[in-house]
Amino acid sequence: MSPTPDYWFRAKRYGWGWGLPTRWQGWVVLLVYFALIGATIRFAPPDQHLAVFFSLIALFSVALVAVCWLKGEPPRWRWGKD
Repeated sequence: MSPTPDYWFRAKRYGWGWGLPTRWQGWVVLLVYFALIGATIRFAPPDQHLAVFFSLIALFSVALVAVCWLKGEPPRWRWGKD
């Protein structure tokens, strides 16, 4: 019997992707993500720096998905029965 991995993010019950974090490390990642978005809104507001704003939001989102991919349950389409 192999040990169960300690996933930071559980897969969603319906659909594809991840839900809320299940471990404290995942919560830290999520809080850092939102803090970075808040800092971007504060220091590069979209009404003044539109390209920088969207570039940073895209960069942070790609980084969040990468962490979820590496530390979360393997993603696949789910119908809620497993």
